[in-house]
Order: sequence, then C-alpha cells, then structure tokens
Amino acid sequence: MQVPSNLNQLMRGVLYPAANVVFFSQNENPANLKTPPGQDPSLETDPLLSTFGGWVAVENAALALSDSANLLLIPGRKCSNGVAVPMDNPDWVKFVQQLRDAGMTAYKAAQSKNQDNMIEASNALNDSCTNCHRKWREKRNPADRCK
Repeated sequence: MQVPSNLNQLMRGVLYPAANVVFFSQNENPANLKTPPGQDPSLETDPLLSTFGGWVAVENAALALSDSANLLLIPGRKCSNGVAVPMDNPDWVKFVQQLRDAGMTAYKAAQSKNQDNMIEASNALNDSCTNCHRKWREKRNPADRCK
C-alpha cells in the first residue's frame, strides 16, 4: 500500500467533507434538496445535490467515514508536521474504532431517513472526532501534534 497524503490532507479531503454531510442532515431534511433548474446533477460539487444526493449522499458519507478508519491505520502515514501517526498508541486504535462505529451508526440512521436518529448519530460522530482531536490535534504548537 502507498500513503500519498499526510493525516491533515486525508482529514481535509475525505473525513471532513463526509462528516459535514452527516452533520448537515441533523438540521435539514436531505430529501428536500433539489439541484437548481438547468444544472446537471452529475456536475454538482455538493454531494447532497449530486446525482447520488439527498439521503443517499448521507448514507455514502457515513460509509466513507467508516471505511476511512482503515486509511487511518495504514502504516507509513505522517502528520502534517512529519511525525508518524501514533498507530502504536492504544488510544489511537480506540479512537479509530469509535470513528468506524460512528460511521456505521450514521449509516443506519441515514437509512431510517429520520432526523432525530441523525442527531444521535451526529453526536456519536462528534464525540469520536473530539476525543481524538483533544489528544493529538489541539496542541498550542502544531509541531507537537501527533506526539
């Protein structure tokens, strides 16, 4: 396997956008979203409005989060400061599993198309992100992240 992105790039490119789709669905019903008239949904950059938009986009985003847990465990990934991702730390493994579980919780909630379920799923996702960020990302000096 190859690891072309650092942890920050992976977060910004995959996890952050997917999490935002999940978080969006707790406030707005994705079924009510429509691509603007005359706009081709296959060219839409907003996943909620794309060809596979609405609740399907939320389901896909949740699965992307769950699958991304595997990407967080590939050896060789570095943090943006060049420090190796702390894969040998038991907390890393625990937090990655929380992300995987939160993604699956969000997937099941999206399948139900129930916003109350999405609130609970969003809380689980937020908790999994916060736990990891508190330990490794929220350092005063970015050079100290992932240590």
